Amino acid sequence: MITDARVAHPTVSVRRLCALHDVSRSWYVHQLGREVVDRDGQLAKDIEAVVLKWSGYGYRRVTHELARRGSPANHKRVLRVMRERRLLCRPKRRYQATTDSTHSETRFPNLLAHVIPSRPDQVWQADLTYVRVKQGFVYLACVLDSFTREVVGWSMSRFMDAALPLAALNNALAARCPAAGLLHHSDQGAQYASQVYVDRLRSIGITPSMSRKGNPYDNARMESFYKTLKSEEVDLQDYLDLDDAQQHLDCFIGELYNRERLHSSLGYTPPVEFAARYHLA
Repeated sequence: MITDARVAHPTVSVRRLCALHDVSRSWYVHQLGREVVDRDGQLAKDIEAVVLKWSGYGYRRVTHELARRGSPANHKRVLRVMRERRLLCRPKRRYQATTDSTHSETRFPNLLAHVIPSRPDQVWQADLTYVRVKQGFVYLACVLDSFTREVVGWSMSRFMDAALPLAALNNALAARCPAAGLLHHSDQGAQYASQVYVDRLRSIGITPSMSRKGNPYDNARMESFYKTLKSEEVDLQDYLDLDDAQQHLDCFIGELYNRERLHSSLGYTPPVEFAARYHLA
């Protein structure tokens, strides 16, 4: 076979190989092209299987996921195949304001700027967002562990009042039972500055912290999570109502995001797996 000859004599020219095997140069080049197409075809199938589940994955996450599935590939080749197969699409994003900072409640300084999380349940970050349904919008509040990037509590409602993030906070407290001294960071929205919410934080020894007004970078990890949530789940769906949206988002957050989705800042491991490795170490 030509392939065997090429391996045995790596310095042999294409012309000499063709003469040795009595084939034309054009035929030989065509066969090499077919080998590349065949290899890319299998890789494309593997990539399509990944992006079918994770439509928001870029080529770097796809490369790491392929390796985890036992099909390692060079990231440059993955990028080329994804470009050729048009698998690098980006869904459109919609916008609806959710932060009302025009209130008279107490505003707290940004303490997060002086803390680098080094363990779970040291810093929680909270925020809320909208979710489009057939008849308008419903709202989602989440609490994110700043160290593990795991969403430790969330809640949904038709109303964007203080009861919504309070329910998410209570869910997080029930799930994690953190020690006193936890730092809780949010924006300056009326819901997080409300007396009922602040009283709940202080009753269990949690210290409140808030972003500067109009500065989303102070709560960047929550912004990043919501960007992922919108691009990989919400913007790809047409939810009928609150119950339909909640069913889908419970699955995406609790199972897919927390337990399966690769996180680049965690060494391309899911948040729950990263937390488990921390506790083992």
